Amino acid sequence: MTSRLTQARAEAEDQGLDLTLRPKRLAEYVGQNQVKANLSILLEAASGRGEPIEHLLFYGAPGLGKTTLANIVANELGAGLRITSGPVIEKAGDLAAILTNLKEGDILFIDEIHRLNKTIEEILYPAMEEYALDIIIGKGPAARTLRLDLPRFTIIGATTRFSLMSAPLRDRFGAVYHLDFYEPDDLEIIIKRNAGILGIALDEDAAQEIAHRARRTPRIANRLLKRVRDYCQVKTDGQVAVDSCREALAMLAIDEVGLDDVDRKILELIIDKFNGGPVGLSTIAAATGEDMATIEEVYEPYLMRLGFLDRSPRGRVATPAAYEHLGRKPAKLL
Repeated sequence: MTSRLTQARAEAEDQGLDLTLRPKRLAEYVGQNQVKANLSILLEAASGRGEPIEHLLFYGAPGLGKTTLANIVANELGAGLRITSGPVIEKAGDLAAILTNLKEGDILFIDEIHRLNKTIEEILYPAMEEYALDIIIGKGPAARTLRLDLPRFTIIGATTRFSLMSAPLRDRFGAVYHLDFYEPDDLEIIIKRNAGILGIALDEDAAQEIAHRARRTPRIANRLLKRVRDYCQVKTDGQVAVDSCREALAMLAIDEVGLDDVDRKILELIIDKFNGGPVGLSTIAAATGEDMATIEEVYEPYLMRLGFLDRSPRGRVATPAAYEHLGRKPAKLL
């Protein structure tokens, strides 16, 4: 019970810290330069006309800054921000309650927008295009439609599964931005900035070490920074030097390219038990005890980006780079 309580407190602390670490303005946002440039023009043009911006859609892997950008857009425009998510909006009444409480120029941020059900989508279409909400009153032959006018507002959608969004919903967004993985140099800047906010004495080499192990994702970089801080607070004098940083990351089982236990377990399974593959996704899931969707959406993209894993029509295949990283001999030499 005590350990669960401690874990809950740690998670609550991390969530609070995440809010303080998020940049408030576009000029403070590091990385995604093309997205920033296009977004800056859109915001300046809309402000010059004195009207709300068009509906925006951000898509990309988890932890790349979609929610942060939504907050930045609201801050830049001085607009109110309402936050919800696709799975939360279950009934038409839920959506109606949210939309009718919006004010002129407000921004509605819908996270995981691809998980909206089709009924809700149909109601959302006229709200996005005509700023009107159609409500059906009554049932059967006596049913009638009531149209409510809505203030001009902006929907910002975010999704990790762009392909799962219906075409009619995608087409109603005036601007669509893809957030890509970060370069280590950009992550290093983010880590140094956040270390300053958190009051962490961080060496230059330690910042580089964390940046190279953060899977090119700011959210992971922030999490590793806080865990390294905890380790150095307990084991050293609190100064985060490169040696203590490596010790902390080793304790977390994060290797020099950012692979964790599950990543290595997937590669070792393919190499050691299936001679390098091909192996079906369901087989990998059963052997590792991980959910198929988790493997496909969380672990595989990074392994493929590193060139450690290939997908073939017959299944997953470990590459020569994976053999080399794990210190195994290529299958053809066994």
